[in-house]
Amino acid sequence: MTASPEALEMAAVAARAADDKLATDIVVIDVSGQLVITDCFVLASAETERQVNAVVEEIEDKLREAGHKPLRREGTREGRWALLDYNELVVHVQHVDERDYYSLDRLWKDCPVVEIDGVETSRRPETAGAGGSDDSLAPEEPQRDQEL
Repeated sequence: MTASPEALEMAAVAARAADDKLATDIVVIDVSGQLVITDCFVLASAETERQVNAVVEEIEDKLREAGHKPLRREGTREGRWALLDYNELVVHVQHVDERDYYSLDRLWKDCPVVEIDGVETSRRPETAGAGGSDDSLAPEEPQRDQEL
């Protein structure tokens, strides 16, 4: 299953709006194969609480101009992790510290990344560095009885 054309178009608008406000590590993830409640996530980072809120406002403005309004919004008061729910699109704008700690990129690493024209898609955090993905939180392989 792939994301709907409308969800992809909304994600592109949101990603470009985040880029306009100098958000970093902008990633669009097609989660339609894993979730039935939404098609795409847009993840973006910001250095300060003020920038998180500026990015959120720009995304809301651009999506409103395109004819979309969020069903709900959360976290905008604190400015650390804001969530905008547009039904087929969910936007997460996170302070850099929250992005590193909660690592949504890693949680959804099995889902495809959608390239957006005009927005340089960052490397996903789990692929950063020479060692490849960090599986330190992956479950250990069960021990098998060798004397069967």
